Amino acid sequence: MPFSNSSELSPSFILASIPGLEAAQSWMAIPLCSAYVLAVLANGAVLLVVRAEPSLHAPMYFFLCMLAAIDLALATATVPRILCFYWFGSREISFGACLLQMFLIHTLSAIESTVLLAMAVDRYVAICHPLRHAAVLTNGTTAKIGLLAMARGVLFFLPLPLLLLPLPFCGPRVLSHSFCLHQDVMNLACANTTPSVVYGLTAILLVMGLDAVLICLSYLLILKAVLRLAAWRERLKVFSTCIAHICVVLAFYVPLIGLSVVHRFGKDLAPLVHIIMGNIYILVPAVLNPIIYGVRTKQIQRRILSLIHVTDR
Repeated sequence: MPFSNSSELSPSFILASIPGLEAAQSWMAIPLCSAYVLAVLANGAVLLVVRAEPSLHAPMYFFLCMLAAIDLALATATVPRILCFYWFGSREISFGACLLQMFLIHTLSAIESTVLLAMAVDRYVAICHPLRHAAVLTNGTTAKIGLLAMARGVLFFLPLPLLLLPLPFCGPRVLSHSFCLHQDVMNLACANTTPSVVYGLTAILLVMGLDAVLICLSYLLILKAVLRLAAWRERLKVFSTCIAHICVVLAFYVPLIGLSVVHRFGKDLAPLVHIIMGNIYILVPAVLNPIIYGVRTKQIQRRILSLIHVTDR
């Protein structure tokens, strides 16, 4: 029988496991743990390098620090709980913990999307209006953008858990992933979820959807400005300053779109597909972002190599 959340002191959900591979989950957790450790070390190194190097105290690198902090928070909000499940068999997650994790995942993703848009605008101003770049994007403006991104994420996605809070849920309440997502939890409700569906879709479109459109518009304007340059070598040199950001945008939006497609059209797919797509969505940006910028940014490379050299000595 369906029951309401108020009918139990601690209603809970069951994290998804892979049918037939439960015994191998402890081994499957090893690459997941390795990716998490790599994400923590790489993003932590970016934060330390930018903090320690005065020449990197500029808007572009402050945005990079924001991405690193967001990726650290997002991975830490999910991966340790997944590892507890894989290594210790703790599949059950309380209703409150599930809603909190769900709120953190969606809010941090919204903040990251806003920061990626701000970085696209930074590239647009730097290439199309280079004389105004220093005046428009100051360190103070960058800090305000970071606060605005946080406020935007919280205000848009705080209603998601609040809309789910009064709903009754049916058992067995088994999730499709090893962590809590709004679509996943909502599908287990034994009541009308239309308000939650409508608001969730609206929030996604007004945040991630709008940001993606504005990022594409920024790069269309950048491409238009680059094509005005006479020499191909000069065009490639200018546009190469955007390569790292384009890769980071793809690393964020491709898993996001893939996960959305799996939720919308992949009801008949194997559980392994849902779990893999969920883990890719959580960990791929966190692992790739610092590597991409570390490879593309000579100042970060030099600082990290100098730190390694000092440590070896």
